[in-house]
This record gives sequence, C-alpha cells and structure tokens, in this order.
Amino acid sequence: MSFGRLERNRGSQPMSDINMTPLIDVMLVLLVIFIITAPLMTSSLKLELPQTEGGAPSDAPAFLALAIDGQGGLFLGEQPAGREQIVERVRAAARRDPATEVQLRADRNVPYGRVAEVIGWVQEAGLTRIGFITEAPPGP
Repeated sequence: MSFGRLERNRGSQPMSDINMTPLIDVMLVLLVIFIITAPLMTSSLKLELPQTEGGAPSDAPAFLALAIDGQGGLFLGEQPAGREQIVERVRAAARRDPATEVQLRADRNVPYGRVAEVIGWVQEAGLTRIGFITEAPPGP
C-alpha cells in the first residue's frame, strides 16, 4: 500500500525556448556604440602629415578642407577634385564669408611647389586665411 496523493507531479520540465532579452540588450548596446563612433571616423584619406610642436588648433567658425595626397592628388574634404572645382568652391566660400579659413592637409612627401601652387589658387579665388594641418609628435 502506498500512502500519498493520487496525482503525481513530474517535477519541472526543461525549458526549450531561448531567452532573447539578453541578446537584444547586447545588440542595442552595440548599435548605440556604432552610432556614436561612426561620425568620429570622418577622415578616410590616409596622409602622412608632418609632425610639429606648437601648432594650436584654429577656432575658425567656417572652414574649407583641402588635402594633397602623396602622389599630388587634390581632395575637397574626402572627394577627389580638380583645379576648377577647387577654385569654384573657394570663390563660393569667399562670397559667403571672406573670413573662411582653408585648412590644408598635405602629405609630407608632396613637393613644396605643389603646395605653393594650391595656395596660389586659393588666394586668387579670394581667401587669404590658410591653416596647415599637422600631427603632434608622439609624447614621451
């Protein structure tokens, strides 16, 4: 004879569903990280800038970014450009605000003649504020 209840409880059953909440939490955190860091990775143009000490960042409210790569190629921001495009864009910026600064990034292997040529185009188009972008030397 057996004493006890007539109904038997088999105990807890194994869970066959995957809990998606932690996976969704991790994916949302990664999404936020990518949203925050994507604008910080703006310069995809690889230049070997000269290293100098004492260069202070400019506080110019309006600027136009020009770059010259190691082969002498010209870029407006990140887009390849020719002489005509650069002069046209500089003239438009000079009409909007004559105090616009041209921020020039030139690879250290670019001949000085090429840099001087681009500076001449900028000055002919009407802008005289030109800033040279360099890298700070590695710290101790």
